[in-house]
This record gives sequence, C-alpha cells and structure tokens, in this order.
Amino acid sequence: MKRFIALWIGAGLLAAGCASDGVVRSGDLTVTVDGGMCLSVETALTDQPLADPLPFSSIQLGEKTPAFTLVRTERKTVKDAFGKGEATVYYGESALGEGKVLETLILTAYERFPSTVVARATYTNATGAPLKVSGWEMDRFCVPAGEPDPFFWTFQGQSTGDRADWILPVREAFSQKNYMGMNGDDYGGGTPVTCIWRRDAGLAIGHLEPVPQRVSLPVDKKEGESFATVSIAKEFDAPVELGDGATLETYTTFFHVFSGDCFLPLRQYASLLECVGVVMPESEPDAFEPAWCAWGYERRFTIDEIVGTLPKVQELGFKWATLDDGYQIAEGDWDLNAERFPRGDADMKYMVDEIHRHGLKADLWWAPMAADPGTKFLKEHPDALILSKEGKPRDISWWDSWYLSPVDSAVRAETKRLVEKFIGEYGYEGLKLDGQYLNAVPPDYNPAHHPDDPEKDVRELPGLFKLIYETARSIHPHAVLQYCPCGDCFSVYNLPYTNKTVSSDPLSSWQIRLKGYVLRALAPKTAYYGDHIELSDGGNDYPTQLGIGAVLGTKFTWPKENPRLAKGEPGYLLTPEREALLRNALAIFYEKDLAHGEYVPGLYDIGFDYPETHVIRRGDALYYAFYTHAEPVSEVELRGLEAGKSYQLTDYYNHVDLGVVTAAEKTLLPVPVEGALLVEAIPVR
Repeated sequence: MKRFIALWIGAGLLAAGCASDGVVRSGDLTVTVDGGMCLSVETALTDQPLADPLPFSSIQLGEKTPAFTLVRTERKTVKDAFGKGEATVYYGESALGEGKVLETLILTAYERFPSTVVARATYTNATGAPLKVSGWEMDRFCVPAGEPDPFFWTFQGQSTGDRADWILPVREAFSQKNYMGMNGDDYGGGTPVTCIWRRDAGLAIGHLEPVPQRVSLPVDKKEGESFATVSIAKEFDAPVELGDGATLETYTTFFHVFSGDCFLPLRQYASLLECVGVVMPESEPDAFEPAWCAWGYERRFTIDEIVGTLPKVQELGFKWATLDDGYQIAEGDWDLNAERFPRGDADMKYMVDEIHRHGLKADLWWAPMAADPGTKFLKEHPDALILSKEGKPRDISWWDSWYLSPVDSAVRAETKRLVEKFIGEYGYEGLKLDGQYLNAVPPDYNPAHHPDDPEKDVRELPGLFKLIYETARSIHPHAVLQYCPCGDCFSVYNLPYTNKTVSSDPLSSWQIRLKGYVLRALAPKTAYYGDHIELSDGGNDYPTQLGIGAVLGTKFTWPKENPRLAKGEPGYLLTPEREALLRNALAIFYEKDLAHGEYVPGLYDIGFDYPETHVIRRGDALYYAFYTHAEPVSEVELRGLEAGKSYQLTDYYNHVDLGVVTAAEKTLLPVPVEGALLVEAIPVR
C-alpha cells in the first residue's frame, strides 16, 4: 500500500503548475473549493444543486474538529495506476495553540474516469507537541432533495444480521452507518460505496484501498429536513498519537456524479478498483448451468435419498448436483459423518460417481474458516483461533462455531489440504463456500499471531479465498467456486476469487432481483445464481430469476418428501404442478440464455420508475422484465427500441404473441401487469 501511495504522489507528479483557480472539472462534474476548504459540486446533469458547500475532509482531535483555511493551490499533471490525469492540490492550515495543523488535499480528475474525482488528504502536526487523533472524515457532502420527488434512493453496502435490502428509499428520516467492520458476532464487511440519487442526478462516494478497511460510509436524513448527508469516516479504536512533525494519511477515496440509478456508478467503481488490483472474475461456462441442491433433505439426508433423486434431476436438464451441509462430523472436523457415510470415503466416492453417471457435475458445500469447540483440529491447533482483546474466541452463530484466523499457517495448510481432498480425491468439480461470517473477520488479538497489528486478519482475509480458488483450479482448471455470504452485501475484496455469485438466502423476490442488479454491475462477467427457487415469493417465482438472467436452482425432493420434516414445516416435494412450472422455466432458460446476456443500464431507474423494470440484450433482441409489487398497471413503456423500427413482441414466459410494434419516441405496450411480465422484442427484418 505504501508503494502504491509513493507511486501516486511521487513518480506520478510529472509537472507542477502555478497557483490555480482551484476548480476541478471532470466530465459532467465541476468542483470548487472555497477559502474555508468547503467543497461545492455542480453538474451539467441538472440545474438543481447537487451538493451544498461543506468541509470536504476533516481530522478529529478528541472532541475537537479544527477548521482549515485555504492557503494556496497548485495544479499538477499525473500519471499513475488510474492513468493520466490532473491533480489539484489544496494547502490549508488550522491554528491550534501556539502552532498549526497543516492539511494537504489532493483532488485528481483522470481522463479514463469522467465525472469522477479521486481524493486523498494528509494532516501534518506542526503544533510543537503530540496530538491525539480519534479519526478522520472524507467525501463529506450535503445533498439537497430534488423536484418533483422530495426524497432519495440509495445503495447501502453494509452487512448486518437484519439481512436488509441493499437498495432503499430515503424518505422522512433515515440513518445508516454502513460500517465495513463487524456489525455483529459474524456479520460484517461489504461494498464500501454509497450511492444516493434523485430523479435528476446522484452522487456516489467510496474508498479505493486494495484491501478491506474498517471504515464507515454514513447516510443521514433527519425528519423534516430536505437534505441528506453522506461521508466516509474512520474512527480509531483508541486515539492515535501524532507526534510533532508527523503526518497522518487518509485512505484514497472517490466521488462521482451520475444520472439514473446505482448501476452505472457501481460499474465505474469496479473499474476504479481494477486499477489497484481488485479485478472481478470472468466465469467458466459451467458456472452458468442450472443446479439442483440436496438441501431439501437437510442435514440428516441419506445417500439413497440423494442418489434416488438424480434420475429426475438429469431428466429435467439440470447440470449440477450439490451435496449440502451434514456430511461432516462437525465444522472444523471435515471427516465424514459415520451415520450417513458408514464406509467413509468409499461412500462419498460412490455418491460422486453416481452424480457423474447421471451426466451431472458434483458440487460440495463447505464452511471454511470455522471450527466447532472440541473438534480435532482445535485440539491439535489451539492457537488457530481469532481472539478478542479479552482473549476469548469469536462466535459464528449459525453453527455455534469459532472463527479461525485466515492468516494462521495451520489454518491455511488445512484449508489447502481439504480443497485437494474435495476436488482431487473425491472428484468434485465445484465448491459452495457458505456462511455470513465469510464476508469479514474481526481484529485478531491472539498473541500467537500478530498482536502488534490486530487488523492484519481483516486486510488479508481475501488471501484465504485466493488460496482456495487457486488450489481448486490447479487440480481442476474449470472448477466453479460459489461464494455465498448468507444475507450479506458481498465483500468486493472476496469477489475476485469466486466465479459464481448467488442471491445468498434472499428474504424476497425483490432481494433476488436487487442483488442480481448490484452484482451484475460490479462483476458483469460473473455468473449470478438465483439460489433455490423455493426462497422466492410463493416458492415459485420463476419470472424473477428468468427476467434478470439468473442461473436457475432448486432443492426439490423426489419421489418422496423429506421424512424428517417437523410437523407443519413446508416440504419441497416435486409435485406434478411444481414440475410443470420447473420444466417451463428450464426450457426458457436454455432457449433464451439470458444468463449470458448483457444488462442494459440507464433505461429505467430501479427506485423511481414503476413498475420495476430490467432489460437484457441478447444478440439483437431486447428482453424486458416488468415487476409490480404494489398496484397493478394497465400498460408498460418499452424504452431502448430503435425509433422507426418494428419489433415482434412476445410474452415469453406465458408463450403469448403480443403482436408487432413500431418504436416511436414513447413506445407503449397496452398489456396489464399484476406481478410480472416478461417481454421479448425481436427486430422484424
């Protein structure tokens, strides 16, 4: 990280300019910094103010936040990891006692990233005495509400036990910290970006560090106020001493103005991350294939139940079969459970062979980095745990397990050994890495690890996923690694080491769609798995999965229900009615192949437009997916068609011919929608 900063402010400064007017211009963005180091944002996207003047950056000295006065400004041409650009440097100072605190704020506009400014600040203690720093703040903006809608929509990248929506309206009162550290025993991390938008324009902010950082991106709107504030804030666990003459550096951040919703700014953010080495993967073709999961039989499955279901799985056209939780003795002790595998490894190999004999690829559930108390691994490696300041293990609630350190040598060696066994010895072609705790880890105070740097585990967690990914693909070059951080907003730092994302235990069909929307923006070439259809609204919302190009999945049982279901618990037996729906969906999935399609952003706003609309391009056809969740509508608008060209329209889910339409300035389709409508638009030649 230090070498990256050195490249940025050292070798990157090609030519220094003289004092400038202090105005930064980038695409549709114009930034002005006044004499009080307050930053104003104007954009050509709207004639309404997008950000009222506020101090852009600050440092907290205990209860004090010193105000800075701009002393001078200069302009410099740069060339660094983000490409060619122009940096405007603002030098400010704040009187403190007999001395001063000096601020250097660098705002850089890059040719490659229009309407975007990359920012960094440093603070130097020139007071003649040490200072206690409790934190800093960057990218602080006050965004006024627009007209005609006096509220906002926002993308929020935090992860909490609430498993809340990632895209939310900001109405009368709203407050969310968006902390990228731990927000519970085993929930944390996420995507360190906030997007807030009105109907006319929006603002995105985030940090561009190459590793996870414990930082917040708070969004606040008080009841009765007509504006919202956003920022990036770092709070130190304990005050940091800044000696006389010493300098404190903030993280590298960015802000970006946009029109429409959060899709394009998230795409821009992912492109910025690539410049610092966080590169999203391109999926294997196998990752786009539908999957059946044995979780319908739950933890106490039998081999006969799974093998007995495979003929139906094959007949329907699925390509993957997943063995889920329950094969192991315990989390952390991944030897086979003798109750279900009495012949041990021979039984496991038999089951994998049966999966292959039915023309399917085999996928194995796994919860790495977790160990139950009393397991053999912990008895042999008691120092492998992450410990709190009080020396206690950190809990993983779902499995009553403890966190293992992702940098511990024994943990890494065991992780590698298990991947080699699962992929190399058992013959699995894929791994389903599962658990909300995988998204982030707490600081580690275990004296056996790195007590001088408790946040090392936080920063280096992605390295464990890299180890799993590279080991699996060294054995099976086309191995599929699914990352399922249950209910979390995905950590973008773990994403480079997966080639199959998932809606990850959605609480509604809306969550399936919004998660797909976000993940297709961040990682457009990565397969998105819609998770088990049984988790959608009504347990059968295939239009949601098909309409957004998700990979289909299910956990049905067949030919009988799971006999261990508790009384009143819903089952997953594949009834004739369910099978008819599934067959129709699979036929559409294969015929239209929208999982490989290109999301078309900018035509509809996922927040402000109703009905909610998604568009996917496949070849020269456009596929519209309309969803109503409140009132039904009597007609829909088809945006993005070429004016004057005729299109054959089809309701491709219900197989209904909707006729031919000639695109105009506003093309309306008078078809009522209550629930969902999927429309294929093919040019008439």
